[in-house]
This record gives sequence, structure tokens and C-alpha cells, in this order.
Amino acid sequence: MKVLVIGSGGREHAVCQKIAESPLADKVYCAPGNGGIANIAETVPIHEMDIVSLVAFAKEKGIDLTVVGPEAPLSAGIVDEFQNAGLKIFGPTQKAARIESSKAFAKELMQKYEIPTADYRLFSSYEEAERYIEEKGAPIVIKADGLAAGKGVTVAMSLEEAREALRAALLEQKFGDASKQVVVEEFLEGEEFSLMAFVNGENVFPMVIARDHKRAYNGDKGPNTGGMGAYSPVPQIPDEEVEKAVAGILRPAAKALAQEGSPFTGVLYAGLILTRSGVKVIEFNARFGDPETQVVLERLKSDLVQIVLDLLHGKTPDIQWSPDAVLGVVIASNGYPGHYEKGVPLPTLAPLESFVFHSGTRVADGRLVSNGGRVLFIGRKARTLEEARKQLYNELDGLNFEGFFYRNDIGKRK
Repeated sequence: MKVLVIGSGGREHAVCQKIAESPLADKVYCAPGNGGIANIAETVPIHEMDIVSLVAFAKEKGIDLTVVGPEAPLSAGIVDEFQNAGLKIFGPTQKAARIESSKAFAKELMQKYEIPTADYRLFSSYEEAERYIEEKGAPIVIKADGLAAGKGVTVAMSLEEAREALRAALLEQKFGDASKQVVVEEFLEGEEFSLMAFVNGENVFPMVIARDHKRAYNGDKGPNTGGMGAYSPVPQIPDEEVEKAVAGILRPAAKALAQEGSPFTGVLYAGLILTRSGVKVIEFNARFGDPETQVVLERLKSDLVQIVLDLLHGKTPDIQWSPDAVLGVVIASNGYPGHYEKGVPLPTLAPLESFVFHSGTRVADGRLVSNGGRVLFIGRKARTLEEARKQLYNELDGLNFEGFFYRNDIGKRK
């Protein structure tokens, strides 16, 4: 088979790696890919949002299966366009992808179908939103309604921080069209975890859970990012709570989308929190999470291509997981998630025993340099999380990451 992966980040590197391992995949392409993906797949200089060119490329090369990584092309209807062209593609349609591309749609869906989540209100007026947060008090959560590359959420611990988030979104349009509306949610306390599942209509096949670290700095300080590290399994979450989440959240969500005329095919991601009153939804995504995918797929023993094909053909896939633990850390450009420089040289990674996925890199003059805010994901697999953590940080401490930073407390209990 010829397989095409859409995207250019660490998630896509992890997906390409799993696909390249499949005996079913003779040739793997990635559009546009990055400096690391080029080592395992043929990179194609087509932007992930250039859907017309991607369809033409898939037709020209006789691509048998396309897998979409990022949310933006999904929300733009890439799956619909590929399907209209008679091409096999794994991902949700534009309508189904609204569960991520519109937080208002997701919250209304959860409310209608009684899927547990935080109480919320939707606002497009700064004045009305400000009155509401003053009435409710802090802490409180402000979310841009649309896609904001993982940076549209503010967990405001004070009213002034909440006002600042509202001003940035509604008055300054910091996230463009994505922040024409905001969702203001109650603050939930508890243990967070990410639960992804392979979905086709009402058929839901859960993956192992993971935990992401969203805040930029140690001790969960600083602004929200696209994710600074992840680990799997998550010992703090009992197995029975995961089973309840599958039965009470993922399956009802898939059924709700089907009943609303938007049946979902692809990877459904649920960002969850175990509160005193049970597991609740923080957010839904319509694709593999980043960086959770990098640790979850490292634990997948089964053939990813076979899983996807079985799913698309309405069969029950055979999904086996390693009992080992995986923990990984994001190496980010200084200044991320704010302003940062590109083109900063990276240290030689050859001596590492840990695995490396490239998130934002390119090759310049024969040398690997940064090409994004999140640059590398470096991870370790071991018998326990503590072993993985010690082995990984021992290696990272031996490298010179001048011009970059990373958290040194991933997987560490508070």
C-alpha cells in the first residue's frame, strides 16, 4: 500500500513511524512533513491546508490510504474532498469535526445528550462576559470558541486574569475568527487525563490513557501551550473510572454525533478530569492528541494500518498494548508560546538511546535547525514510569539545548 500522512509535527512523526513499521505499507509519504519525518517517509512540499493540491497528489501517486494529523484541515473539510474524489481517508468529515472546531457546538451537544462536563455560558459581548465572571468569581476558565492551536484556553486564577483573557479574545481578536465567541466555564478540580479512541460511527475502541502537561513551565506555571510533555499509563486514574468514561462519555458522544447527522470516523480525543462527582469532559478533539500520541503509539503493539483498515471496513480491530510505561518531554524554542526565533541549530542527537520525534525542525546547510515553537519530543520506554523518567532526564541533562527550554518535572507528582 501507498500511505499519505497529512501534517508536520511530532504527532505526525509518531504516526508515520507506526505506519512505516506496518508490513502493509510499501511506501509512506508525508505532506509537508519535517526534518525528522524525512528519515522514514518521503516528504512532499504541499501545505496541509492546500486541499486541492493534496487531492491531486493522492490521485497522481495512487495513494491507497490517507491519514490526517492536524485539526485545521479536518475543520476545513479535507475528508469530504478526498471522499468526493473517491479516495480512502481516515478522519472525520467537516460536520463531525465541529466537536473540536466549535467549543460551543461541543458544549451544546454534551448538554443535549447529558454527557458530564463543566457548566458554561457562551458570549460574544465583552461587557456581558465581564458581568458574568464578576458574578461567578475566580478561578474560572475562558476558551476561544474556534481553533487556536492549543493556545485559546485560559485557566484564570483571578478576576483580572479572566478580564485580560476576555479582552484578548473578544476585543483584540487575538485568535482571529476563533475568538469571535468565547465559552466561559466553571473551574473543575481533580486529576486530568487524555482518553483517545478509534471510532467508526457508534463503534468505539478505546486506547490506553495518557496525561499531558499543558503549562509552559515547571510546577504547572506559565501560559497554556500545545503541550510540554506526556506520559502513559496514568497511575492516578483507576481502571474502573476509565471504563466509566468509555461507557458514559465516549460511546454517548459517538452516538450523539450519529444522531445529529454527523457520524464520526477517525480518532476521537477526550480531555477528561476525575472530579469528586466523577469524570467530566474538559474538551473533545477530532484527531490524535499532541503530544499524547507520541507516548500512546509507543505502547501500541498492533499494526496501525490494519487497525485503520478494519475500522473503515466496519470490522472489529485487534488492538494490543504493551504493559510498559512511556514518558516524553517537549523541547521548545525560548519564548514559546509567545514570540520565538526559528533557525536555531540543534545539538547532535545521535548518542541518544531515547526515541525522538520531530515537531518543528528543518535541515539547513546540512544541519538540523528549529522551525517552530515546539521543536522535538524526546521520550523513553521502560518497565515503570519512574525508570523511564530517570533514564530520560539523565540523557537530556547531557545535551546542550542553548536557545531552547524544557520542563524537568514531567511525570513528577506535585
